[in-house]
Amino acid sequence: MSCCGPTRRTVLGALGLAALLPAAGFSGAGRATASPGPVRATDLEVVTVTDTSAVLTWTSRDPGSAVPVDTHGEVLLGPADSRSPLRPVWASSGATPFHYAQIDGLEPGRPYRFEARSSGVRAIPAASVATGLPGTPETTASFTTLVPPPGRLLRTLALANDVHYGETVSGLVAGDLPPGFRQEPGQPPYPEVMFDAVLGDLRRPDRGAELLLLAGDLTAEAQPADLRAVRARLDRWGAEGQDYLAVRGNHDRPHTGAEYADCPAVPGAPDHRDCWSEVFGPRQQVIEHELGGLRVLGLDTSALDGAGGVLDAAQFDRVTEMLRSEPDRPTVVFGHHPVTVEAGLTNTAGPGFVLDRDAALRLQRLYEGAPGVFLQHSGHTHRTRRTRPDTACAVEFLEVGAIKEYPGGYSLLRIYEGGYAVNFYKTRTPESRRWSTLTRGEYFGLLPEYTLGTFADRNHVALRDFSGLT
Repeated sequence: MSCCGPTRRTVLGALGLAALLPAAGFSGAGRATASPGPVRATDLEVVTVTDTSAVLTWTSRDPGSAVPVDTHGEVLLGPADSRSPLRPVWASSGATPFHYAQIDGLEPGRPYRFEARSSGVRAIPAASVATGLPGTPETTASFTTLVPPPGRLLRTLALANDVHYGETVSGLVAGDLPPGFRQEPGQPPYPEVMFDAVLGDLRRPDRGAELLLLAGDLTAEAQPADLRAVRARLDRWGAEGQDYLAVRGNHDRPHTGAEYADCPAVPGAPDHRDCWSEVFGPRQQVIEHELGGLRVLGLDTSALDGAGGVLDAAQFDRVTEMLRSEPDRPTVVFGHHPVTVEAGLTNTAGPGFVLDRDAALRLQRLYEGAPGVFLQHSGHTHRTRRTRPDTACAVEFLEVGAIKEYPGGYSLLRIYEGGYAVNFYKTRTPESRRWSTLTRGEYFGLLPEYTLGTFADRNHVALRDFSGLT
């Protein structure tokens, strides 16, 4: 879909880059070279590292055909400052091509060495800049756990976006270029597989999210049946306004056409029918929520037409009123469109893909006078990335990878008395791991370069005073 991925020119240019990667030395192996064996263990990624845990993923493939093959997997681990041999700390419960290893019980702030294996063959990263450059955890076969902020853990929020419920082909840009990816015959639709995997994951004790923030594009094209299906899934999972909050994205905007005729007309634009409003709420309205003293604001940044983002005057006035009335109150903001110049220049669709410049600058200047705002969560680009503010506001602007395709997951925002930690997690059901691995091949295999983000974008800590929260 042209609104959601690279432009045709960008994709064609990326093909040339892909051809140059091996010549430039991005073999993906680094120091971690594979041993000859019955399988090829590849696509190694150190996805998540917290203060006490780490998540590694990799794929077992046939050496000749590269087809995924079932193997048993294991991870060996040891302190980086020890000369003792690495010891086994994880083993798969059964054979699978799609390995997801979570290691718990680690020490905060400690460097570790590791080795992931499939049938005894050492896993290596793909031929990728994202994980194959010197110094990455994948090439050094080492990582250091985070040091958590001081004080008690107060709240855990989940940040997620881009379900695209109702979509049947993933990865299209313009027409049939590049080739899209469809779900395998006999499998449920991939947006359902991936969304259910996220919802199930968040309820598990090792995630423990108490509030889910969904930053838009819940549907592919705001079809009434898709909106109702998403709402039904969410309501079986939790209660709106208590367990989850949702804002719309550009795919959820009002549409024209006979299939939308039964939805409410948009004032001033009667040809546009707003099906989202019947299921989730009216256009350009701020969502306001309070959680133990933490303020959460949801912005509707969708335009009437097009992929770029807007904030109308009434919505901006309401945000201004709230922030000026309590400027120091700890606040998380979420909306679909990224807001910084850097986000506009570095996403593959260009500056017109993010929030329009006037609204973005006004919003960031507003944050300068509201120091309680500390993080804004966006979707839309399908990548995990932090970008720099354009003003002196002390706000983290965080884009989170999509639910619907590789890397297929969400971020957890853990708030402590003395700061916060952010970690990105892939989903871990067998079906979601299969689909996520398949869609690594989108955009001629370049999707991981764009969407995975750096290790620090996915895993980081910020110090801040939240001692007034409960």
